Amino acid sequence: MHDGSSISQGSNALAPSEIWPVVAAHRAGVELRNLGFGGSALVDPFMARVIRDAPADVISIKLGINVVNLDAMRLRAFVPAIHGFLDTIRDGQPYTPLLLISPLFCAIHEDTPDPEAFDPASLGDDQIRFVATGEPGPGRLTLKMIRAELRSLFERRSADKNLHYLEGTDLYGPADEPLPDNLHPSAEAHRLIGARFAERVFDNGSLSGTRNG
Repeated sequence: MHDGSSISQGSNALAPSEIWPVVAAHRAGVELRNLGFGGSALVDPFMARVIRDAPADVISIKLGINVVNLDAMRLRAFVPAIHGFLDTIRDGQPYTPLLLISPLFCAIHEDTPDPEAFDPASLGDDQIRFVATGEPGPGRLTLKMIRAELRSLFERRSADKNLHYLEGTDLYGPADEPLPDNLHPSAEAHRLIGARFAERVFDNGSLSGTRNG
């Protein structure tokens, strides 16, 4: 079972079978329940309850990009919200392998907070693009900040031996092709991300029970 944003839902993928979680599941030979929902991976408590109550052999959660591009939280609220999200899942699935994934690389949000907006220069073009419009400030989240906080949170939850962590930039990083709209991967990138996920998570047995970061 996977929870994520519009990238997990399939923005820019050519078909449902080519969304990156589907590509990964197909390569690994597992059945997927995809909870990816555009603009809505916001650490909502009700989503944690949905995951808690739906039996799964493996759970993966990719959080961060929507929190930034909707300017939904400050740092003070984000960290305890993630702890609470994981705690709720563990109330119903205490031992299920649970993979926490930080955001993929997204240049416009690496160092710049949001809110997000359409790039006026792209209006009328074949490809609408996004820009980040925020100004850095105390507690205002960027993707680099979120990755650092998720790594720290993972380390502090060391008692949970079935909690794992995957850096989103290992799936899609600054060396990969630019995002066509500055926010969502291309169709080709969906296939690449899915293949990398399957290799890192399933092929090397990283969810076999040994805690990994």
